[in-house]
Amino acid sequence: MKVSWIKYEKDKDSFRIPETLGFDVFKLKDPEETDTKIKELIKQDYKMVVVSNEIAGFSEDIITKYNHDKNINIIIASRKE
Repeated sequence: MKVSWIKYEKDKDSFRIPETLGFDVFKLKDPEETDTKIKELIKQDYKMVVVSNEIAGFSEDIITKYNHDKNINIIIASRKE
């Protein structure tokens, strides 16, 4: 199963461990590109996408489109405070 992580480019705290281990962590310069990046990852056959809480707020499709899609699992990571 292909797994990826998406975070905002300026977010230095989220997904540090997967990034250090060499997993696919994508950094977005513009949070408005969230839905475009998720569509791109689905086309590349990713089955699970973990999205930082900050980026998830910019997606219109996470709840409306992907919530019932059995081909992709979108996980919204909670913030650590």
